[in-house]
Amino acid sequence: MLADRWNAIHQRIVQASHRVGRDPNEINVVTVTKYLDVEQTKEILDLGLDHIGENRTQQALLKWKELGDRGTWHFIGRLQRRKVKDILNRFTYLHSLDRFSLAQEIEKRAKAQNTSLKCFIQVNVSGEKTKTGISPQDLKEFSLEVANLSSIEIVGLMTMAPKTDNPEEVRPLFRELREKQRELQQLNQPQLTVPHLSMGMSQDFEVAIEEGATWIRLGSVLVGERSEET
Repeated sequence: MLADRWNAIHQRIVQASHRVGRDPNEINVVTVTKYLDVEQTKEILDLGLDHIGENRTQQALLKWKELGDRGTWHFIGRLQRRKVKDILNRFTYLHSLDRFSLAQEIEKRAKAQNTSLKCFIQVNVSGEKTKTGISPQDLKEFSLEVANLSSIEIVGLMTMAPKTDNPEEVRPLFRELREKQRELQQLNQPQLTVPHLSMGMSQDFEVAIEEGATWIRLGSVLVGERSEET
């Protein structure tokens, strides 16, 4: 069943990519496994889906202890400063860098451990008060500040679109994030090449791909209704 769902999703990824002349191999899938146990997460890895997305540190660490030598681990939820120590040297990516105090904590902890963390800056493109993230207006200043921190590698931008039955409604938000990516790239700062866009979830990943997503976060469409992408 899982393999069948993945095959169908992969075909949708290929078709969305081809509609806009993109190479499907540019699209990376993070499987959201927060509601899955260790054995179910192992099934995901066995299928060849080796990017695992978690957003609750306590449960994630239990799985990491069993499966951490496999795959690449992504922290996709809002990260508390006191939890930074738990994800360093375990998670390769953080998709939710949303405030400078968190960046400073990552820098301090990472330097002490002689490590680094690949980070997506979370941008609240929709302006929803229920969502965290840097406002588009503050993104440039924030990015330049973070770029001065040697233990953080800014790999791209991330956003979460509102849930909707009509994915076309959120296309402008994905388009705006891509425009913000271009604006940062035009600064010609070596630390701000921001090559990636993490956007698109179960309900809207095809539109996100059409608008430039290089990472999509898939939960319920792949592993069932037990999982969400946030």
